[in-house]
Parts: sequence; structure tokens; C-alpha cells
Amino acid sequence: MLSNISNVLRAGVQRNGAAVVISARTYADFTAQATFEIKKCDIHKFDEAPATEVVMTREEGLQYYRTMQTMRRMELKADQLYKQKIIRGFCHLYDGQEACAVGIEAAITLSDHLITAYRAHGYTYTRGGTVKEIMAELTGRRGGIAKGKGGSMHMYCKNFYGGNGIVGAQVPLGAGVALACQYMGNNEVSVSLYGDGAANQGQIFETYNMAALWKLPAIFICENNRYGMGTSVERSAASTDYYKRGDYIPGLRVDGMDVLCVREATRFAADYCRSGKGPVLMELQTYRYHGHSMSDPGVSYRTREEIQEVRGKSDPISLLKDRMLSNNMASVEELKEIDVEVRKEIEDAALFATTDPEPPLEDLCNHIFHNDAPLEVRGTNPWTKLKSVS
Repeated sequence: MLSNISNVLRAGVQRNGAAVVISARTYADFTAQATFEIKKCDIHKFDEAPATEVVMTREEGLQYYRTMQTMRRMELKADQLYKQKIIRGFCHLYDGQEACAVGIEAAITLSDHLITAYRAHGYTYTRGGTVKEIMAELTGRRGGIAKGKGGSMHMYCKNFYGGNGIVGAQVPLGAGVALACQYMGNNEVSVSLYGDGAANQGQIFETYNMAALWKLPAIFICENNRYGMGTSVERSAASTDYYKRGDYIPGLRVDGMDVLCVREATRFAADYCRSGKGPVLMELQTYRYHGHSMSDPGVSYRTREEIQEVRGKSDPISLLKDRMLSNNMASVEELKEIDVEVRKEIEDAALFATTDPEPPLEDLCNHIFHNDAPLEVRGTNPWTKLKSVS
């Protein structure tokens, strides 16, 4: 078993165990692990920074690659289904930012807690949701992870609290989860994610204050993808040093396009929180390839050349792939096999998401309460009655 890596990544190895075993038999001469030099984090109120010389095993590298490819392909398929008007409503895609989610999950466990904003598909997957459940939720089907009633912005699983549509509102909720962790004394941490566009919200600064006063085991992470909707960070923030925004809370600024940088920084932050020293603020410098949402073409406030330059120089999947190939940790053929398997998983999930039935009307009001007796809910007028079952 891997040390310091999330259970969801372990589960991925088990799900695809056969492929890994075959590769091990065929490519027994591969390097089992290698040491890499990574970019140093900028620090605020820390005496030392996370390590810049880190170890990655072949098994870890293959799983990071598979997870990031799955997230990328899932989002590209969502783009396709949206343009076909099979997915409707709000839809915010995560392609380009995969190293953030995978690096964070590699440094914590599924018993830790995570809450994010509305760009939530990737985290739903890393927290334990399946591609099939996520795609079916996007199309509003009964087999979706929220039974077809949540859609793109409202997906949940154990210790994952969404998917939240109100800008910045998930951060105080995440602090509440951290308070519960502290109260229960379970040595767990709460990770609250938000974007650079939400970073100027007053409720976030109120949350910093309470978390610092109570020394909560909270990691606040700003995923800085350089544009809040269509506004660049330089036009929206008097200070773009988001990792210093906590003032009295120590902070880290991290290369969010490098899964190993994110992993080491998150591990460093989690160890700090678990030691009882209080919260940490992280800024992950990342980039989204799509627009803010599917209604945003993404090229009215930035150039196509800028997007292509980031893809060419900083793509998180390409960076990991090059590292593995140049250090004899995998072969081109082996990674292509993973790509084929991922594409098939995505296509199968898309087929399910377009053929699974929609939830019936009588399910509309279910799950309003937990573990409560059935009750009647008024419909759109006083004469329409619906039933709610926990």
C-alpha cells in the first residue's frame, strides 16, 4: 500500500489492478521510484518551506496519471454533451487544473474533509464518486450521484460537502467542519477551496479570523486560475498575493500545475494543522482551459495564444508524463494503454448518462430531511401535494 496517499487513489489501483499487474510483468526493468527537484513554494509566516526534493514511486505516478486523464476526458465529454444540449444549466469545467485536485488528495485521506465551489466534478471523482455517477448527475438522471437533482454544481459523497453555488459561501462551512474535527478530537483536517474571484469576499476574512482564534485544523486553498469569471486578477485585486491574505495565518504559494508541488505543500500544511497549530492558507497558481462556465467562450478577455502557451509549457498531465518517461518509470505504450482504458470508461459512462431514466416526479421532494418520518410538501399551489421521504 502507498503511504501518505488518499484512499481514492488506492481504490483506483485496485479497480485497475489487472492492468498494473500486466505492466509490472511486462516492464519489470522500470525504475521503481525516483527523486525529483520541484519548484520552491513562496512562504508567509513560516520558518521553513515544504521540501523541494521529493520522491515519487512508479505506482504513484501511474495512478496520478490515470486520475488526471480521467478528469480531463470526463470534462471534455461534458463539454461535448453540453454542446449537444444533453447537459443543460450551469456547467463549470476543471480541465487544466487537475494537478490541484490530485495533489491535494495524494496528501490527505478520505477520512479528511473537503468542500469546494461549483467547479466540482474533479473533486467528486477524487473523493470517491464514479465517472458514471458524475456524468449521470450532469444529465439529470436517476443514477446520478445526487440522484439527478443536484446537477453540475451540487454533487456530494462521504466527507465531501459539495459543490456550492454561492460564491465564497463554502469557506465558512468548511471552517465549521474543521470545528467539528477539533471538537471530536479525531486528528482530521478540513480543506476549503475557493477561487481568486471569491478571494475578496468578506465572509472569507471573517472565517480566517475565527479559524485563527480557535486554531482550527483548516486548510484554506485559493485555486488561482488567473481569472474570476472574465476579470483578470490584476484588475480585481489590489494585492494578488493571495497566500498572504490571511495576515496572521501562515501561507504558501504553490505551483498548481505540478502535482508533486501540490502534494508536498498540502502534506506540509496538513501536518501543521494536525499538530494543533491552527489553520494554513494556500494559493495554487493554476489555469483553466475552458471559459468560466459553458456560457463563456473564454477568449474575449484572454487570447487563444495565451491558452495555447499554457497548454504547451505547463500542462499538468504532460509534465507528469514527461517526468515518468525521462526517468524510465513507464513506457509510451503503457501510458497509451491507460489512455485507451480511460476513454472507454468515459464513453461507457456517457452512454449510461444518456440512457438512464430521469427521476420520477414523486421523487422530487425526497431527502429534504434525514431520518425523519414521511411528510407532505405543498406543490406549486395549495391543492398540489407531494410526499417527502428521508
